[in-house]
Amino acid sequence: MKIQDFLEHHGISGNPFAEEDSQNDTVFKRTCLETTFHPAWDKIYGNPADPSTAIVFGEKGAGKTALKLQMVRQFQKHNLQHPDQRTFVVLYDDFNPFLDRFVSRAGPHKPVERVLAQWKLWDHMDAILSLAVTQLVTSIVDAPARSGMHFTAPQARDMALLAACYDQSTGETFPSRWARLMRRVGYHFWPGIWPFCLGLSGTALMVLALGMGVAQGTTQWASQVWPWLLLLGMWTPWLLRQARSWWTAIRVVRSMRTGNRTVGQMATALAGMPEVDLAGQPMPAFSRSDDRYELLAKFQALLAAQGYVGMVVIVDRLDEPHLINGSADRMKQVVWPMLDNKFLKSPELGFKLLLPVELYRFIEREDEQFNQRARLDKQNLVPSLEWSGESLYDIASQRVRAASVGQPPATLSQLFEPEVDQRRLLEGLRSLRVPRQLFKFLYRLLVAHCHAHTGEQPVYRIPLERFETVLAVFRRDQDAFDRGLAPR
Repeated sequence: MKIQDFLEHHGISGNPFAEEDSQNDTVFKRTCLETTFHPAWDKIYGNPADPSTAIVFGEKGAGKTALKLQMVRQFQKHNLQHPDQRTFVVLYDDFNPFLDRFVSRAGPHKPVERVLAQWKLWDHMDAILSLAVTQLVTSIVDAPARSGMHFTAPQARDMALLAACYDQSTGETFPSRWARLMRRVGYHFWPGIWPFCLGLSGTALMVLALGMGVAQGTTQWASQVWPWLLLLGMWTPWLLRQARSWWTAIRVVRSMRTGNRTVGQMATALAGMPEVDLAGQPMPAFSRSDDRYELLAKFQALLAAQGYVGMVVIVDRLDEPHLINGSADRMKQVVWPMLDNKFLKSPELGFKLLLPVELYRFIEREDEQFNQRARLDKQNLVPSLEWSGESLYDIASQRVRAASVGQPPATLSQLFEPEVDQRRLLEGLRSLRVPRQLFKFLYRLLVAHCHAHTGEQPVYRIPLERFETVLAVFRRDQDAFDRGLAPR
């Protein structure tokens, strides 16, 4: 008996329990994305007009990525409905490029634990600013010509400074993207090229004088020192400017251990900005967070000028980078510097940290110093992303209805014999704990039932005995995984 025939008999198109990852789950994206929420949703999502921080711990399959997708969708809806009170959303869910650059600079041949022990808060801030600035620059340079974007002179300077440090787009070359951005924000950097113009004019005058001297036979002055000293003096402002730009670029690139900006790119951008615009401005040239806080404030001011009332950073998939490879100790080394109350409570900035449940065991063992620095009691902490049997039943029922093509839509209970009543279903599903295990179990149950019958003598309801047998085997496999004895 084919599973397809079983589902079509009940008016269901496709297997609603085949996908295990919400990232690729079409049923979830089509309906459940906006209809099925975790009971702690309001605490986690908060108010988009006033972003807040939430720290969520959940085991594998508990729905952390689903929460991320739902938050992104809800923020998008909020932005469409309130164009003057939008929320800028940054997805900090791919750590691989940042960790790879960090390790390559810290020492690729050192043990990973020793390298990750050097990961600091400002490395997170650089990574987040890189994602945010790149996203904002893309929206500016790709916007229609008459998009209504207006920048004051200080805002244009701040945009140029942030783009020079943090724009990491690989869609086009940095010089061409930089030039497009400068035109769009109206940043006039011609006052910064006067040293080059001075040196170039001096060279032109020297060449003209030499040409006239050759024509008139009066070139004796060219063998003296003073003309060349004068020419060198005219080039000196440009040479000093280049030296300062390169020195600053070297310090910035060395300090930004998660960035991909080269010294040459950085120096060229800085040399093109007037020195008066750079005087007193914060630069990420030191291994400290103070300058990053100022740059973050500048970025938020730019967002406010574009109609954004707040910014949200969603952190997810911490256990997936190949350098972490699911290690709880390595995850702790990376995420612990971010657990800083000053950072998490930055004005108009909210963090949604969707973390593996293994990290909560470390928090339970932390000392008072950590607790005073992190102040997790003020961060909307969700210690465990738990699901009740009733919640899991609702999820399964919603998926069956979403995949139904007939009227009235199919229900979960109609897939079972009458003796498998709702009470028994709730008891059985409660032991599965998380949605991913729910989908795996129901998929395995459908396969086992269909394999037990032929197409000539189909049975279109699952009996209690089959439900109990498959559930017992699945629980045994689940316990083996919890003890680390089997893959899930």
